[in-house]
Amino acid sequence: MSKNVKSAELEYDLVVVGAGPAGMAAAVRASQNKLRTLLLDEQPEVGGQIYRNITSVDARREEILGPDYSHGRTLATEVIAEAGKGSLTYWSNASAWQIDPEKTLHVLRDGRSSMVKAKAIIVATGAMERPFPVPGWTLPGVMTAGAGQILLKNAGLVPSTPVVLAGCGPLLYLIAAQYLRAGVAIKAILDTTAGTDWKLALRHARDLLTGWSYVRKGMGMLRAIKDAKVPFYRGVKGLRLEGEDALQRVRFSSGGREHTLDASVCLLHQGVVPNTQISWSLRAEHKWDEVQLCWTPVIDDWCQLSVPGIYTAGDGASIGGALVAALQGELAALGVMRQLQVKPAADLDRDGATIRAEIERHLAIRPYLNRQYRPSDEYRIPADETTVCRCEEVTAGSIREQVKLGCSGPNQTKSFSRCGMGPCQGRMCGLTVTEVIAKESGLTPQEVGYYRIRPPIKSVTLGQLAQIDE
Repeated sequence: MSKNVKSAELEYDLVVVGAGPAGMAAAVRASQNKLRTLLLDEQPEVGGQIYRNITSVDARREEILGPDYSHGRTLATEVIAEAGKGSLTYWSNASAWQIDPEKTLHVLRDGRSSMVKAKAIIVATGAMERPFPVPGWTLPGVMTAGAGQILLKNAGLVPSTPVVLAGCGPLLYLIAAQYLRAGVAIKAILDTTAGTDWKLALRHARDLLTGWSYVRKGMGMLRAIKDAKVPFYRGVKGLRLEGEDALQRVRFSSGGREHTLDASVCLLHQGVVPNTQISWSLRAEHKWDEVQLCWTPVIDDWCQLSVPGIYTAGDGASIGGALVAALQGELAALGVMRQLQVKPAADLDRDGATIRAEIERHLAIRPYLNRQYRPSDEYRIPADETTVCRCEEVTAGSIREQVKLGCSGPNQTKSFSRCGMGPCQGRMCGLTVTEVIAKESGLTPQEVGYYRIRPPIKSVTLGQLAQIDE
């Protein structure tokens, strides 16, 4: 912004951080109710991770990615339409590197930093893949399943050699089905779950019936894998990725037998967890979720954090999937309208109750999924030789030694070993460090806590700081 432009032009009723399903739905709902809204996202187009590139994807790639991906086009189209009417402003290639409790945002956009004031903020930064620390996970040729999906969505890039998929959770089967449609050779699927628990399915029979559409999708993906005759190993233990300068072999045990597969590409996945970096930086209250095995921010019925006027919605609040995320985005927008008193409270209460009921219907299957695909201790709390902090090359054994020396929490690991001080600011190691310390010390993860996140949340240069518009 040039010096002769009034700073009032960077003041909004609502700023939504993240243009995935939750952020798009929140921005559209708020804009339709005449709130002056700013939607910002790091990507060049709306869609977030799950609907990435949805507005410009070609027909062949859209067919490969499937109907759930195509569903995002409706929301993206609504955002573009609202942005053309005046109430909604959309900033692409923009990241919030600091947000304070007074609802001031520092935003880096196209290489330049500026400050934005808001009456309310909705943080819709979505999920990130759970760390999967196994021996060799830092080798070239080893990526997450989510990274494989991003390459497919962004540029239509897929592995040119047979790929090994390892881990647990529905996304592992989804990317397998997408790769098969794309003609990718899958060398094997290594499923780290203990196997289908029919007793568990019976206990959740009602939930499975309520969420039958999700069950049907899952069965369809498994059927596609079976029809393609992809080798499928169950109950995988002792997973090791080996190679000199890059991945060459995958070793594991399954069914009481040791296996070795030659491979140069392996995609790892064991579920997703909320991306809570911003809510932690705001010093909002968080709790350890013993079912999803991750940190979740504490929110009220309108998705408001313990920091007044700041809300969070979607998978950044709790894992529920794209449809739930969009509904939560709308609910958070209603919460903002309630805060700003732009509609009668009775109308907002009625609309909120309708949305909550729909959310509960979609979440009916989550208790079953959370237990069926619960990551095992072996792959969350690794052996001593396994690298935990990739940025600073700190092993699990080093963290255990630190606990013996008196380290009682993740923040102390920074002083002991710089663990968590790298470019990712603990995103890739935070959960693992909490659980390793908890296991070694006998404390609960809640007692151990998490890193104290400080700005900048995203990387920013000194030159960009010096150019901040006043």
